[in-house]
Amino acid sequence: MIRTSLRFTTLCAGLLLSASALALSLGDLSQKDATGGLKDALTQGAQLAVKQLSTPGGFSNNPDVRIELPGNLGKAAKAMKMFGKGEQVEALETSMNKAAEAAVPQAQAILVDAVKNMSVTDAKGILSGGDDSATQYLNKSSREQIRAKFLPIVKQATDKVGVAQQYNAFAAQAKGLGLVKDDANIENYVTEKALDGLFEMIGKQEQSIRQNPAAAATSLAKKVFPAGPALSRVNPLLRRPAPNHRCT
Repeated sequence: MIRTSLRFTTLCAGLLLSASALALSLGDLSQKDATGGLKDALTQGAQLAVKQLSTPGGFSNNPDVRIELPGNLGKAAKAMKMFGKGEQVEALETSMNKAAEAAVPQAQAILVDAVKNMSVTDAKGILSGGDDSATQYLNKSSREQIRAKFLPIVKQATDKVGVAQQYNAFAAQAKGLGLVKDDANIENYVTEKALDGLFEMIGKQEQSIRQNPAAAATSLAKKVFPAGPALSRVNPLLRRPAPNHRCT
């Protein structure tokens, strides 16, 4: 009887160990797939945003990201347009937007690296966060690096067509309108607006994929953003551990 009981206990312990090892293995695989799917979706969104903005008119033809003159200078520009004196304004704003379009391709490699370096903790935060949590992650993790890449390209582009001179000439005409100090440097202003536009478009891509996962490019990415209460059921990153069952 003792021998039979011992055999049963040994068998039970062996089954528990095997089941535990199998569950860990499957859990790790599922977690890896979920993280991989999220990375696929973010990479897709970032690449599409860069592609859209770097085409001719990517900034200037999109009212959501079009770069206009800042602050009170912008108000003066609108007034000049109304009085039929907008040619100088249009030329200046066109040059600013073209400079942003020229800089944007530099962001792609940095964004892709930021996605690759994402941790499981980052992924959990994104999947359980708001509609723009992935965009916020990319903004926080890559904005400074992208700014450093954008600025010299914007400067080169604005110098080439004399944007700084155009800007200063227009500012002189609008003297006394209280130009903000940070906006006085045209290169910095265009760079910041280009960054804002980039993350605005990445955010739109994120919302699109969250609302319509079928639009994602890979099969893994399609499974990452299920809607509503199903999220925790199908996403292993957000699933609670199963309760332990003891063998007696």
